[in-house]
Amino acid sequence: MQTTDIGSKENGKLWQRKPVPSNNGILVNLIRNASSYQTKTVRFLHVAFDTTGESFLAGDHHGNIYLFDIGRNRFQLIQKTGLACTALAFNLRRTTEFLVALSDYSIKCYDKDTRQLVSWMRGHEGAVSSLSVHASGRYAISTSSDTAQLWDLDTFQRKRKLNVRQSTGIQKVLFLPLSNTILSCFNDDSIFAWESDTLVCAYQLPVPLDGPRMHYKAFSLTQDGKMLATGGRTNLLHLWCLESRQLVRVIQMPQAVRTVRHLDFLSDSFDGGSSQILGVLSQDGIMRFINTETCKLLFSIGSHEDAITSAIVCPKGRHIAAVMDSGAVRVYSVRALTQEIHKPPQPLVRLVTGEKVADGLCLKMKVHAGTVRRPKRTSGCKIRTRLLQPPDVSTLEDKENDLPDGLNKKRLQTLLRTFGEYPAKYRMFIWRSLLRLPENHAAFSSLTEKGLHSAYLSLHEHYPIKSPKLQRGLQRVLSALAHWSAIFGETEYLPLLAFPFVKLFQNNPLICFEVVATVVVNWCQHWFEYFPNPPLNILSVVENMLAHHDKELLRHLVNCGVTSQLYAWPLLETLFSEVLTREEWLKLFDNVFSNHPSFLLMAAVAYVTLCRAPLLLCTHRDDFEYFFHHRNNLNISVMLTETYHLMETTPAELHPNSVLGDFEPLTRGQYPIFNKYPTFIVEYQCQERERIRQEEVEYLRESRQALQEVRAEAVRQQAEDEAWYMQQDLLQQAEVQRRRLLQEEESKLAQQRARLAAMKRELKVKELTLLDAARRRFLTHQQNQRRIELHRLDDEIQRKVPSLYSPLFCARLAKEQERVSQEVKTEVEARRRKAELDDLAFHNLLQSDSDLNQETQRRVWLIN
Repeated sequence: MQTTDIGSKENGKLWQRKPVPSNNGILVNLIRNASSYQTKTVRFLHVAFDTTGESFLAGDHHGNIYLFDIGRNRFQLIQKTGLACTALAFNLRRTTEFLVALSDYSIKCYDKDTRQLVSWMRGHEGAVSSLSVHASGRYAISTSSDTAQLWDLDTFQRKRKLNVRQSTGIQKVLFLPLSNTILSCFNDDSIFAWESDTLVCAYQLPVPLDGPRMHYKAFSLTQDGKMLATGGRTNLLHLWCLESRQLVRVIQMPQAVRTVRHLDFLSDSFDGGSSQILGVLSQDGIMRFINTETCKLLFSIGSHEDAITSAIVCPKGRHIAAVMDSGAVRVYSVRALTQEIHKPPQPLVRLVTGEKVADGLCLKMKVHAGTVRRPKRTSGCKIRTRLLQPPDVSTLEDKENDLPDGLNKKRLQTLLRTFGEYPAKYRMFIWRSLLRLPENHAAFSSLTEKGLHSAYLSLHEHYPIKSPKLQRGLQRVLSALAHWSAIFGETEYLPLLAFPFVKLFQNNPLICFEVVATVVVNWCQHWFEYFPNPPLNILSVVENMLAHHDKELLRHLVNCGVTSQLYAWPLLETLFSEVLTREEWLKLFDNVFSNHPSFLLMAAVAYVTLCRAPLLLCTHRDDFEYFFHHRNNLNISVMLTETYHLMETTPAELHPNSVLGDFEPLTRGQYPIFNKYPTFIVEYQCQERERIRQEEVEYLRESRQALQEVRAEAVRQQAEDEAWYMQQDLLQQAEVQRRRLLQEEESKLAQQRARLAAMKRELKVKELTLLDAARRRFLTHQQNQRRIELHRLDDEIQRKVPSLYSPLFCARLAKEQERVSQEVKTEVEARRRKAELDDLAFHNLLQSDSDLNQETQRRVWLIN
């Protein structure tokens, strides 16, 4: 297998020499290590083939899009988006363009040759999980969890939008090949077909009523668009005939398959689009290819150690591009993978068993696996036949040391004594072989389907863990153990014992459960006989061994009041996880699983004896408690050497071998019954817990009922308050309205009064003007009369001039002038007084109107 590190290169060759597919079909393994430090790998996320099947796109989590051309042996960096991609599409009508869905919920179209942005499409409010392109390459459907949108790739405008209720959710929407039909698959397992032009529902596939619910997650169509394969959270596959719109076949995958993550039909050049080979990617990271007609497993890619996260088959069925769990992209040759399938059948082995007959030959046909052997033709004589025998049977000891997967326990122990630990890459594989795990998928599923055990519902309160995923994994494994045996629902230290294995196997709960169960059955023998107390019999064995190997230390511990429950039990109940680092703990359990169950007790004694120097300096009980619950400076290699020494030098009467039995693996099919504990105590505790739970349920029910009553009363009171406040608001609004009307009436009255006063003033002015004009006419008339009178007098004077000089006449004239002037003064004074009286009356009238207005306003304010 050739491995190509892209690194920071923007273009280059995929391989330096033409690759020859290996036995597992791998052409090339593509990785990208960061340039600053080689240990960090930039993970690839998604891949997409073009219509030819010779080129594919791959996007990493840094936002880089690479084009890999298998036919031309070239790769190049064609775009830097800056955001991680969530889906890719490379089968558009314009072959140089491709679609990429980004983590900011947008979709962009780029040109791979010019490396220019062609269009930018927005509209989703969640991550786009898939892109489906019409066979013509002119339309595309983007799918997120809450909506699906139909895009016109000529104008890059949205044509249609499919919205669903949040409770339903969309799984996938895709085009049906060779037609204008759109398939939509929802979270409730319903599948609808729509016409892409009008979006009228064409039909709905019937939801299977019998059997478990599928929870469809994966979908795949054949190239002729006649068959649909669906899979979900079970090991069942449904094959639908879209012409008859019926479920035609249900295929059950092996028990190792619990969830189907991806489905992809493998097309063939001669099948006319009706593919019969289906690739099934399951939760274990293995993609199995099966024949849908014969239901036979043809081949598989990936493994537990090198799992596949996603894969895609090229349209021509020549290559498979798989994104590995390590972040690499692996290209497989379908021709190499199917080479064994297309081989002609092996020739038959011919064995001569008969005697001479008429034609001199008598052959019997029989099929044997292995090398083909052809007997020589002979004449009519009898031929002695020698059958090939298998190798000699191994001895009984060798049979006991033989492990699954071709391993040998003796050889593993030799390897372990030489290097001190197993290789980290193969450690989990070796452990599974040493423990002989049965992998009872059905039995484990029956335990997990019972849900969380009541004893571990509040586990997060007593054992808080930062990682929610780890917390759920621990809760799931402990619940399965409690459902397996009632004692594990009452054991307080079980989370401490199981936590290291849960953290180690957090991605495989079945293996984790079986490892913990195997440890409990073999290395925790007789631990539960004194339940709920610690295993006093096991602790006495440890104390007896310590007394034999270090009497002085044991005497010091006894003098300080420290028993085996303080110096041995903390090590055993946590399986040394509190006092050792991860690497030290793994190294220890490499040796624990490779030896007799008594090795764990010997390790506890070795730990105590090697720490004798600091223990002899401790005198207080708190110091001892702290010492055995925290890490100390201890060389794990020295501890293992001392443990093996104790295993060899401990006398037979003190050796735990006499107390503990040999290793017994879990049984296949169903897990063994575990009842090695005082059942009456556990049953009593279970009954007490159930009673307390019932009381809590009753208390919660009463509290809930009281709370409901309080809430109802609060709602009623709130309704009354709202009604009262609403009434007050209405009254205030009515008062404001009445005030507004009153103010309007007052303003109208004031305006009317102002107009009336103005009219009065205008009339008074007119009257005064008329009076003044009359007075002036009268005065003018008087003046004219006086002037005429004066003229007359002047004429008379002129006529009587001669007599004017007489004294009597002068005196009379003076008297007459004085009388006339006095009358004029008197009349002028009278008219002046009359004018003053008229002005005073007018002013009094104005003052009375002003006083009347003020009195009216005062009364209005008093009313308000």
